[in-house]
Amino acid sequence: MKFNSHNRDVTKTVNYEGGQAYALTPQLSLYSAVVTTMLNDSHYESEDQRLVRIQELVAQVDPVFVAKLAVYVREQMYLRSAPVVLLGELAKVHHGDGLVGKAVARTVQRPDEITELLSYYQLANGRTGAKKLNRLSKQMQKGLSTAFNKFDEYQFAKYNRDTAVKLRDALFLVHPKAKGETQQAVFDKLVTGTLNTPYTWETELSALGQQSFDGPSDKQLAVRAKWEELIDSGRLGYMATLRNLRNMLEADVSGDHVEKVCALLADAKAVQKAKQLPFRFLAAYRELKVLPFGHVPILLEALEDAIYASTANLRGFAANTRVVVACDVSGSMQKPVSPKSKVLLYDIGLLLGMLLHTKCRNVLSGMFGDTWKTIALPPGQVLANVDEFYGREGEVGYATNGYLVIDDLIRQRYKADKVMLFTDTQLWDNRTAKQNKANSLSAKWIQYKHLFPNARLYVFDLAGYGNAPLRVEQNDVYLIAGWSDKVFDVLQALEEGQTTLSAIEQIAL
Repeated sequence: MKFNSHNRDVTKTVNYEGGQAYALTPQLSLYSAVVTTMLNDSHYESEDQRLVRIQELVAQVDPVFVAKLAVYVREQMYLRSAPVVLLGELAKVHHGDGLVGKAVARTVQRPDEITELLSYYQLANGRTGAKKLNRLSKQMQKGLSTAFNKFDEYQFAKYNRDTAVKLRDALFLVHPKAKGETQQAVFDKLVTGTLNTPYTWETELSALGQQSFDGPSDKQLAVRAKWEELIDSGRLGYMATLRNLRNMLEADVSGDHVEKVCALLADAKAVQKAKQLPFRFLAAYRELKVLPFGHVPILLEALEDAIYASTANLRGFAANTRVVVACDVSGSMQKPVSPKSKVLLYDIGLLLGMLLHTKCRNVLSGMFGDTWKTIALPPGQVLANVDEFYGREGEVGYATNGYLVIDDLIRQRYKADKVMLFTDTQLWDNRTAKQNKANSLSAKWIQYKHLFPNARLYVFDLAGYGNAPLRVEQNDVYLIAGWSDKVFDVLQALEEGQTTLSAIEQIAL
């Protein structure tokens, strides 16, 4: 057995910090890579490196899984760039049936996603020159043709932008068959550039900006009246409202209009329909809380109600289930999710942790860096609790000594039923000159399982680097990835005996 030894350690690797890690299967790696990215640079990996890794993984994974993953990422995780890449790469490696067409037709949910997909398709296939969009695969064409039939004139006009690939170009390339005379008229307007200007806050304020005023006070009154008109119209979308709270306050809209905005923000049906990523609420909360306006407190309260409503279906755990929520606040977690965002991976970990915290009745919460520190917080306010953590992150330093969470539970002989780690998974031991295998999350978890055999560990992967600090789906260790509150659906599936990927595999195309 000298040369043909058992491959027990075949998945062992090291992470970016040199700590002990385990490589994920191609399916798990692809899943974690796409649900944790907006295709921007991360702490350890550039945008291009992430893109290449996704491309390589698509070639290794069953095409049916890739198609279902594209649908899952768009419908459940509310991401748009990642599914475009998955569909573009799927079209390169799979032919001969209707899989690509079905996946494209279902995944495209906005008109600009048609042009985004065509732009990626030409880049991925090395198309250049005047006819770079020619020779579109038949299934890609079929899927996009079906997608064209989803949209009306307002939607086409709203997303008809002056980009490298325009909706007019896509129409000529795809040749969708109109559903009837009304839609054919819309297609004709798209060709001739005569679509009616959509009623949106951007177009309304832009038109206002073209007008002349007698002075600053007249302009201020006009801007205030326009925002109040937009609020009264009922046509200001949920995302637009969320992103313009500061503008409304600065325009000095009336108290009655602020009340209308609060009612929209907190409306459970509106929240569910809007499908906002949880960190959008946190970004709005942080921008508002520093503003010197008297209506800020009621808006903050409405945002708390909104994010609570967004997790109405999150089951959580009852008082007889002991839950530990541990949030990684290391230096590598302090990377914005996109170049224009002020929200960090660190924030997402805290936010998801506090969402779970508010649904549990017996929870020990804390944060880890160089050290691990528990922080007792009331479960009622999610966003306020995130800010409480945020203001104290320097208290534990900036390393990633995640093993200290389990080490402390062992020393305290604290019997936890569920341990939840929200992290980028790049755990290591900065306390010894060399990486000490005894000071690894894997080693500590084995010790803990000897004490409490029924305990389960859930690692929430927020960065998708392709490895985990433990072997997943062994010793009651499970990996969950993503930035949406939908990660808790995966948690529930695991609690019911399914796998991390069950929700994806069960999608019917």
